Amino acid sequence: MPSSHLTLLVIALPAMAMAQTPLPLVVANFGGANGKAQEVAFLKPFSRESNIPAQGVEYDGDLGAVRKMVQAKKPTWDVVEVESSELTMGCKEGLFEPFNKAQIKNASMLMPGSVQPCGVGAFVWSTVLAYNSANLKTTPTSWADFWNVQKIPGKRGMRKGARYNLEFALMADGVHRRDVYALLATEAGLQRALNKLQQLKPHIVWWESGSQPPKMLASGEWVMSTAYNGRISAAVAEGASGLTIAWNDAIYDLDYWAIIKGSPRVDQAQAFVNFATSDPAQLAFSREITYGPTNYNAILAYDTGRKRVPDNKHLIDLSMAPSDLPSAPGNLRRALAFSPVYWVSNGAQIEKKLADLLK
Repeated sequence: MPSSHLTLLVIALPAMAMAQTPLPLVVANFGGANGKAQEVAFLKPFSRESNIPAQGVEYDGDLGAVRKMVQAKKPTWDVVEVESSELTMGCKEGLFEPFNKAQIKNASMLMPGSVQPCGVGAFVWSTVLAYNSANLKTTPTSWADFWNVQKIPGKRGMRKGARYNLEFALMADGVHRRDVYALLATEAGLQRALNKLQQLKPHIVWWESGSQPPKMLASGEWVMSTAYNGRISAAVAEGASGLTIAWNDAIYDLDYWAIIKGSPRVDQAQAFVNFATSDPAQLAFSREITYGPTNYNAILAYDTGRKRVPDNKHLIDLSMAPSDLPSAPGNLRRALAFSPVYWVSNGAQIEKKLADLLK
């Protein structure tokens, strides 16, 4: 063989190999313990079972990066994890591919609110009242206790901003969770929530990272904090003692899978979403981090200690069984469902009002 032909063959072989290797499906998530759990429960098993390589990348939840990709018509991500408010905004802006419900394999087993025009529920998480039982003589059980600095003195941690905190303020002021958003939709109700939050201002330490509350509660610097339930459970699993969640009047929300508009791998992305919402994958995820499945079969499989209804071997008592999952029926029934519609419509002006009030 002429040397020139041999040279061309040597050059061509790597190029042919590269052409035959499919590009990985890229799934953008929020990283940290959540990202690690997704790697174990979703990404690696999906790659093994489908022969579609998939890899996770971390982002901060801001839609700016997604907008740039869509506007340039060159998305480098395929699937993205988004909070409910960002899903609502992104869908309106045309950043995500629409979902055909008929193509969502597990749609009939997903909890209400999971199937949206541009997204499918990935998991459920809650913002809860957390505390360190080792440092308190009095056990807080409500947002009224969170505001009661005479009963339980000390610093309180709260996520920086108005979202969630105004809802907690109204519940602390005696408003039942079912009435919170109707009241916040009125000027008088909004002002009532802002005033209640201002009362607590001298005792608030604002946090921005979900890793802060477990650390500050464990150190004793804060007596209570709003917190993401999964971060508290993860800290306990890693050896932090005394960290406890009060589930009553928590706010629960869903994170969603969305497919970025213009992804060249829409079919593979749809296959990933179907895999990640199957009961085995959802159960595996919640075993890694205590965010709740959206798939009912996985919710039921997670808790093995549920009691049968007396005199009926077929029925299971779902109402009060203890669980550390935010989507467990006993926790959902005493929680407030977050309203992305309210915050997408009103969030910007409310954040400005709060900033002015807390100066």
